[in-house]
This record gives sequence, structure tokens and C-alpha cells, in this order.
Amino acid sequence: MQPDISVKHLNKTYAGGFQALKDINLEIRRGEIFALLGPNGAGKTTLISIICGIVNKTSGEVKAAGHDIVSEYREARASIGLVPQELNTDSFETVWDTVSFSRGLFGKPPKPEHIEKVLRDLSLWDKRNNRIMSLSGGMKRRVMIAKALSHEPRILFLDEPTAGVDVELRRDMWEMVRGLRANGVTIILTTHYIEEAEEMADRIGVIRQGQIILVEDKDQLMAKLGKKELRLLLQQPLEAIPGELVLEPIELSEDGYELIYTFDSQQQQAGVARLLRQLGDLGIEYRDLQTRESSLEEIFVGLVHE
Repeated sequence: MQPDISVKHLNKTYAGGFQALKDINLEIRRGEIFALLGPNGAGKTTLISIICGIVNKTSGEVKAAGHDIVSEYREARASIGLVPQELNTDSFETVWDTVSFSRGLFGKPPKPEHIEKVLRDLSLWDKRNNRIMSLSGGMKRRVMIAKALSHEPRILFLDEPTAGVDVELRRDMWEMVRGLRANGVTIILTTHYIEEAEEMADRIGVIRQGQIILVEDKDQLMAKLGKKELRLLLQQPLEAIPGELVLEPIELSEDGYELIYTFDSQQQQAGVARLLRQLGDLGIEYRDLQTRESSLEEIFVGLVHE
């Protein structure tokens, strides 16, 4: 199946010589949620802006929904909905009017039933006759999403969509995003809330200093790079780790009451079983055990600083 977003050898150099993007190659599949992660200044917004036709590329090829963003600009842009970081709406317009107007900008005929569905899905229906200036920051953010969905795009970019949004509104938004994905909409999001990417994304891309350093299925990434930790709370403290314990890496807490064993998913079954068997053979008793897994945030921080 043809990817919804295809980026080949993309470069962007600004006046003054600063190279924001360096030979970016990326394909985003139809109907997936793709999370683009990276520190501030890594190039996330520049990449999105080029795909959406807001910023001109220096070189390379970019296609959206099979259309070249330069030679087939209208078709490419009509396939995309963009929710930018900045709140930028006409303060004196009503919610209904500003969302309807956005649909008209793409040459789409009026479709009140679609506008109503979008507003209801975003819990904006009761605010449809309110002026934008009267809304809270979270509601304005929802209006931005409604505007991006007004022309029924098949690709939706969400650039920090939940910045400044409270927890309840954030959960509502992600329910809506899941519904869009179920209907075949391709969703690309950037976020500083990495737990959102961990919960929502099918694949993860990491960008650093203008370069894509990794693209991976989320589950495979967490299995490959994630670490697990087993903590054993001992009945009696140890002065040192017995030489017979050959597992690595294993550590002893300062007070001698905890053994900490770190392992990856491939080592999980054999390593843990072997450790517990060795402790039994040595007569070392424990009264509790705890396990924890690396979060996507820990993996991301490790990748960026590696």
C-alpha cells in the first residue's frame, strides 16, 4: 500500500546557513498513529511545516496522499489537516462560523451535518454560537482541531495538540483521535507528553539535530531498548553479593537489604528463574519482590543523549 506521507532526502537550510533538516527519509503508513519525538529545536515543527506547504524545502521530495507538495500543491494540501502549536483564531467569530469557514477555504461545499458531528465529538456543540474570545484556552485548542477536521482530511497533523489542556479534555481528545484512526485517518503527532505517545502511537520516530535517528514500531522499540528491573527485599541483610551469583548486572543496596537485577525482555524468563533458584540454593530468603519496566520516556531520553 502506498504510504500517506513519503519524504525522501529532504533538506532545509535557512538564510545564514543553519541546516534545520539533514537528509530526512521517512514513510508514514495509511491509517496509523505516528508519534514524532524530539527535544526543542530538533526540527519537528520544520518537518511538519514543509509537508503541510507552510515552509519551502531546500531539496528533496515530499508527497502527501500520493501528491507532490510542490507540483500538486492543491491536492496535497487538501488531503491534510493541521493543528498548529499556536492558538490562532478569529476572536470575534463564533465557533460554528470559524469552523464552517475553514471548510470553505478548501473549496468544499457546505456540509452542516459534518460540522455538527465534529463539534459534538469535541464537546463544542454547546459552544457553537459562542465567540472564540469567550472560550477558555482548552476550548480554543478544541476549536483548532475542529477547524483542521472541517474539510474531512485523510491526514491529520497534531503539533503539541494538548499543550495547556487539562487532563479531562486531553482524554476526550485522545478518544476522538482513536475514532479517527478507526475511520482510516492517518495521524502524525508531536508531543512533550511522552506518556501520550506510549499510550496512543503505533510507531515512534525520534528526531535529533535535524536527523531522524530511529523509526520503530512502539512495542518493538520498548521490547528492544526497554529494561526491566527486579528488586528482592531480603529477610536478612547481605554484606556483599555472594560470588556464586553469576548474573550480571546485579547490585546490592547500601543497607544490604535489596538485591537489584536489571535485564531485558530476552533475558526475562531464564534470568529471573535462575536468580531465584540460586538464592534458594544459597539459603538466601526474601520477603517481597517488585518489578518495573522502562517507560518510553526513559528510552527517549537515553536515545537523545546517547
